[in-house]
Amino acid sequence: MTLLNDPRTRRRRLGVVAAAAGLLSALLTAGPAVATPDPGDSPATSKEVSKSARADVRDAIENGEIPGQDEIVHSDNIEHLANIPKDALSGFNSDLAFQGRYAFAGNYDGFRIFDIRNPKKPKTVAQVLCPGSQNDISVSGDLLFLSTDSSRSDSSCNSTTQPVTEKSSWEGMKVFDISDKRNPKYVAAVETACGSHTHTLVPERRNVYIYVSSYSPNAAYPDCRPPHDGISVIKVPRRAPERAAVVGFPVLFPGEGPDGGGNPGGPTNPGVSKTTGCHDITVLPSKDLAAGACMGDGILFSIKNPERPKVIDRVQDNVNFAFWHSATFNQRANKVVFTDELGGGGAATCNAEIGPDRGADGIYDIVGRGDHRKLVFRSYFKIPRHQADTENCVAHNGSLIPVKGRDIMVQAWYQGGVSVWEFTNSSRPKEIAYFERGPLTTDTMTTGGAWSAYYYNGYIYSNDIAKGFDVLKLSDRRTDPAKRVHLRELNTQTQPDYFD
Repeated sequence: MTLLNDPRTRRRRLGVVAAAAGLLSALLTAGPAVATPDPGDSPATSKEVSKSARADVRDAIENGEIPGQDEIVHSDNIEHLANIPKDALSGFNSDLAFQGRYAFAGNYDGFRIFDIRNPKKPKTVAQVLCPGSQNDISVSGDLLFLSTDSSRSDSSCNSTTQPVTEKSSWEGMKVFDISDKRNPKYVAAVETACGSHTHTLVPERRNVYIYVSSYSPNAAYPDCRPPHDGISVIKVPRRAPERAAVVGFPVLFPGEGPDGGGNPGGPTNPGVSKTTGCHDITVLPSKDLAAGACMGDGILFSIKNPERPKVIDRVQDNVNFAFWHSATFNQRANKVVFTDELGGGGAATCNAEIGPDRGADGIYDIVGRGDHRKLVFRSYFKIPRHQADTENCVAHNGSLIPVKGRDIMVQAWYQGGVSVWEFTNSSRPKEIAYFERGPLTTDTMTTGGAWSAYYYNGYIYSNDIAKGFDVLKLSDRRTDPAKRVHLRELNTQTQPDYFD
């Protein structure tokens, strides 16, 4: 089904119910937000919602205010080319990476490799069972990297879940040889403090450096207790990946006291996550620049020396941002978009009660030069369609669409779907295309939706937590020039220079 009406006129009236009000209160006054759904190694669990919320969802579907359950809707300039459901790996689908004609899809149970030579008919090349949330994924040359952020009995792919208090508990980075895409081989494992929630590659000719982001609001994790104000840096020799090792732990938030530096969080800043690590880092190697989304802080730093990143500027937003989740530079490196994952990705925050400024993107200009550059806030962006109280929805992973002279990106919003939006004018962002499904369920809150949505060589690829791998085609005069840009490899957190 294609929606012909302007989404701005299709405002959803959902959310004016006691359940949503209670959720909002909990999100804004409770302890630190959880950055992603945290099901361990199990499928998502459902949460009951009130009778009035269930009735509101049904009424909105009947009145055409939201799509029906699992119904696909999109703007006229997007075409849904393909969907590949989950197969042997039944856990949450997570992040994506690309190389040549292949897409690499993370899953809490391992990873899957697709041949996307024909985007209308992706084919599965391999599925690797290697449990360990959240299996954030990236590739470089013949190497593939996976983040493990759950307590495992050991570093093998046969490991089992166990309490973090066990002495043998293992979390960290795994390295695979993917020279044969049909038969990936596990070649190395590196344990890191507090595990690896996400990671970012800083590739060089002989080595690949990995910035490992990790955190935990849970004091039961011994390696995550404050101060945990830095990142692990791993060095992987390309010709001898088995020698991969941690080469440093640079502290990004130095400070006095037991908690170190960074945002102190509540009770000083209710609803804002205390900074005890970073959630995600994006690097722009061509500019020796990086942006970090670190729970309660957004940071800008220099990576001229990849083993010793240097913080240039740090910002906080204790009014509207609860959890600094990820970052995206524009091509000129004079702007950065930070996302706020309010509610941890498992809550319905795209409704009237939460409003347009929470659970949104924050657009910052980068002003000044060199180590004197500063982050200056300009505006917020959030999708202009309210979602049901049974739909988890919040700003999540996206990438630039490479168009010279314009700042356009595509972004995932969990059950809010996929949005294409422009921030060329950082003070007046606007959506130009969208794709979404109706709620997974109409009577319970069930976690699902697009985890990642990235533009790669002419198409948009999305990894839906529950529904599988989606391929979209965008046809719009504003984005059509991007079709002429072709990359050999894309890890979104290692942003390329598209026009070099």
